[in-house]
Parts: sequence; structure tokens; C-alpha cells
Amino acid sequence: MAAKALDGIRVIDFSRVFAGPAAAQILGDMGADVIKVEAPNVGDEARYYGTDKEGLARCGGVGPSFLAFNRNKRSITLDLRSQAGRDTAFRLLEQADVTLHNFRPGTMERFGLGYDRVRAENPGIVYGQLSSFGVEGPMRDIGANDLSLQAHSGMMSITGDPDRPPVRVGSASIDLHAGLALATAILGALFHRQRSGEGQFVESSLLRSASDLMGYFYTEYWTLGIERGRAGTANHLSVPNQAFPTKDGSVVVISPGDDMWKRCAEALDKDSLGGPEYATMFDRRQRRDELIAKITAVTQEMTSKELIERLSAAKVNVANVNTISQASADPQLPAIGGVYDFSYRTVQARAVAAPFAMQGTPLDLRRSPPELGAHNREILAEFGFSESEIDRLAQIGAHGPDPKAQ
Repeated sequence: MAAKALDGIRVIDFSRVFAGPAAAQILGDMGADVIKVEAPNVGDEARYYGTDKEGLARCGGVGPSFLAFNRNKRSITLDLRSQAGRDTAFRLLEQADVTLHNFRPGTMERFGLGYDRVRAENPGIVYGQLSSFGVEGPMRDIGANDLSLQAHSGMMSITGDPDRPPVRVGSASIDLHAGLALATAILGALFHRQRSGEGQFVESSLLRSASDLMGYFYTEYWTLGIERGRAGTANHLSVPNQAFPTKDGSVVVISPGDDMWKRCAEALDKDSLGGPEYATMFDRRQRRDELIAKITAVTQEMTSKELIERLSAAKVNVANVNTISQASADPQLPAIGGVYDFSYRTVQARAVAAPFAMQGTPLDLRRSPPELGAHNREILAEFGFSESEIDRLAQIGAHGPDPKAQ
């Protein structure tokens, strides 16, 4: 097998649900040995998210969200409420290169697993934390999720149609952006450690992630005092830059530059759209409503396929407004290595691959998402625990009480 960028890197992942597991999965895709620490008997809540009993059965006993964000990991169950579980976790951290969690600030410290204590025994560790609002400030102790930060950040205020109430972005975009941000910080810290030998604490938060996604809206307000509102599919930066109706659906047309607009106007209707009053980006923004009406009059007389073919031939940015079934069945994503097929128990599953590729140290799928606690003994043995120690830890509750004995 080809070498991986993070071969030999051990990651202890205490995170759950979306953001943290997504970050750890990126590290695993790059070759790191990711050990997922889960609560006994229950595990990561994402194992059961988003579906009913029938759906769980069809996915092998877990939810699709767990299958999406937990490949290339091994699972160990540790009861962090017990002294035995905490002591075991600390021994793992003493030998780890990276750890990450998304508990509320102060939780890992109460477990005796905070950065300062771990660093004292393992000064090279890269210690990653994800939180809702950050580790400092008046909101540090408030819990939140993706939707909370869509609301708090103003993202919902710019999402939806202008004559209707705010709506959420359908994807957990803030969670996943935060996971990618934390993975990026961890990679930077590992590079610094390679040069200096020093580990460090790194953190991201849903607030940082949401604010980054909203960055140019904030800067526009800070510098110009302009507060944007909801504009449907339109984008205030340029015209046309939105979805247009067709005979059988909707198509997005984007022509931000003047040269592209000229090609767009000629491809659609040169007589009605090619005049000098629309020649520059500033002209088109000044005449937004009348220009959109003229473009709509053309597009609604065409099928989506006809419109896409015509504008693609003119090298204009254009895309069909796909449903999930259409988008996920499109051959382009697998053509660029953007999906992984794997089995979980007896079920065949498919998940989206990492959002990047590396030619020299290629990403791959080495492990399907793990069953809960499937690697307890294997992991402990690799970290130097003897067979008698492993047996004793199970007896004293490091992995939680035996549900069969309750």
C-alpha cells in the first residue's frame, strides 16, 4: 500500500455526533490510527440519529450519519464516569500524538484529562478541542448545535426568500466546517511539532466556523454599514447569479464577469440582453430587476437540458438545481474519487470521501465504521496493557457495567 501522510500518528478521539468525528475521519483518511472512545452500551449518539428502527436495521444497526463520519477508526468503550475508565483513558493519552474532543469547556478537566495534565506527561501531544462558543468569554459554558449557530451568526437572516421567515441551511454546514477547521489546525500543529518537538493546544468552535462562513457579510457591514437580508437564490455580488425557472425545473446561471456575461447574453437572446445598458457588472446590478425579468422570460421557454447545453457551450457557469437523488447519482463525484463503498456488518453502504485528494500520499478507506467497543482488547494490548490488566479493567467497570448483568 502507498504511504500515507499521517502513517504512524495515533489519534484518541473522544468526540461524537458530527463536527469532531468529521475532523477525526479526515485524519484517519490520511493514514492516522484513529481510536474512537465511546460511552459504554450506547456509544456515539450519531449511531442512532436520523432514522427509525426499520432504517437502523437497513443500515446494520446504526444511523446513516454514523456511517458517514466514522470510517478508518477503531472503537473502544470507556466509562469516563469511573476511575478505572479515566485512568485507562489517561494511559492512552500518554502515548498519543493527537487527541480531540467536543465536550463542553471544563469537562475533560473534571475527568482529569485536561490539556495541562496530559501535557505534563506527554509534552508532544496535539490537543484539539471543539466547543460551541469557544473556550473563553461570557458564552463559553453554553451548549449549542449547528442550528443554534446558524441563528446566532446571522446566517438564517440571509437564507430564504425575502417575503418569508428565515430558514436554516439544510446541511450541517457549520458542524462540518468546524471539523475541517480543527483538522487543519491539528495538521499545522503536527508540522510545528516535527520542527520543534513541541505539542500544543488547538481549538475551533461552531462560533468561529459560522463567523468564517459569514465573513464577507460581516466585513461588508463593518466597512460599509450594509446589512444584507434574504434574497432567495440570488447573490448580491453580481447579476445574474441565481436560479431561473425552466419548463421542467430550475437552473442556476452565474455570469459575474463582463466577458462571461457577453457570452451569456449572446447564447440566450442577444437582442434583448446584449444592449450597452447591461454591459458592465455595475450596470447589471443597477438594473437587477429588469434584467432578471428578461432572463426569466427566455429560460422559462426552454427545458433545463436545453438551457444547460446552450450555456455550457458558451462557457457560462450553469448548473441544474438537482434533488438529492439526482446529485448523488451523478457520475462525476465517483469519477474524481469522491465516494467510498464499504460494508458494515452485512449491509453495503456508501459515503462521501474527504473533500480533497493527495496524489503522493493518497487517501483511502482502510476500515469500515467500527462496531461499538469492537477493539477494546486489541487497543489496550497495543498500548502495553497485559492480558491480566485487560481482564481486570473489564471486571472493575472501565468499559462500563455489563448490560447483561443489570
